[in-house]
Amino acid sequence: MSTQGNGTFYRHHSRRLDSSENIDRDVKMPKLLFSKIRFYEIRDFMQNVKRSRRTDIVNQKRLKRDIQGLMVQKVNDEKTPSKVSWETDHKLHPTLENLLRDKKYLAAFRTFLQSEFSEENIEFWLACEEFRSNTPQDKLRWKAQEIYQEFIQPAASREINVDHHIREKIKKSLENPSLSCFDEAQKQVYLLMERDSCPRFLNSDAYLSLKHKSRTLWYI
Repeated sequence: MSTQGNGTFYRHHSRRLDSSENIDRDVKMPKLLFSKIRFYEIRDFMQNVKRSRRTDIVNQKRLKRDIQGLMVQKVNDEKTPSKVSWETDHKLHPTLENLLRDKKYLAAFRTFLQSEFSEENIEFWLACEEFRSNTPQDKLRWKAQEIYQEFIQPAASREINVDHHIREKIKKSLENPSLSCFDEAQKQVYLLMERDSCPRFLNSDAYLSLKHKSRTLWYI
């Protein structure tokens, strides 16, 4: 083969090689582009996942803070009850003072004490209220002596249970009584009724029946 023929062969072969390299390059390019595209998609996806997790954490912290706020508010509400709830509880559990101010409940309470053979306590308390409120000055000595003989002196017809020193103090005051001469004895009898008789009365059929009638009339 001549030198010219060899040159022609080499040029032709070289073109074939260049063509095959171009074909290989063209075949490989889509793979490279695909790999880059997938990389960006995965990176964006991971960023979105991280952003979503951060949002969830923030929302969870917010929810936890709101729940804690509600719990604190509930505790504060329980520590400082509203006026309405206090009044409702006050009506459901009346004090002895409230009972004595209501004529219907006072009458029921007196009847209840009579059934327990302790009516002298409420009668003495009422006598002291009457003495302090309506006794004129010129009748103080006579009225004080009457109350002493009925409730205070030993073996009295309605003798109340008071301390000995209170009994002696009242006896001495009868020479020149004042409107407050029975105050200590009245207070002691009141505390006795409050601690002993009143709780039993609030659980008695007499009180519950009267309470039910009062509610029925209120609804009507």
